[in-house]
Amino acid sequence: MDGRIYLGLGGNLGDRLATLRAAVEELERLGHVVARSSVWETEPVGPPPDYLNAVVALDLAGEHRPEAILDELLAIEARHGRVRPTARDAPRSLDLDLLLWDERVITTDRLSVPHPRLHQRQFVLEPLAEVAPDLVHPLLHRTIAGLLADLPRQRRVRRRPEPL
Repeated sequence: MDGRIYLGLGGNLGDRLATLRAAVEELERLGHVVARSSVWETEPVGPPPDYLNAVVALDLAGEHRPEAILDELLAIEARHGRVRPTARDAPRSLDLDLLLWDERVITTDRLSVPHPRLHQRQFVLEPLAEVAPDLVHPLLHRTIAGLLADLPRQRRVRRRPEPL
């Protein structure tokens, strides 16, 4: 599949901003980064420190299977020290989530697109609304801006001044 994908980036260990920037550089091997959100600082669900979060829109170069993209994302995470512990909300150096692939619905044994919890997460919707406010969630049939407007504010999420 070709098309535009939207990726969530996050991390709360190490040099968080440098890690996010390095990950974006690596993502450019898959295609062309056409949009970058601001960097957002988010109070963690689990233990501190705070997360930095962002979203990029990437136009894929050539044909890619969804599982191949997932494997690339996991490899980038691993190169940046990501260890997948058993605890869901454990601190991490880098987290890359495939949020949306145009307006497609993709379900495999390893992957669900759209990301199953993106509509519940302010730290995802804030940066995603910056890069694609009018994009329609393919299952909920609502724009990203509309989902964000209706989401109760959950925890501290603030825009940072540094660019991604």
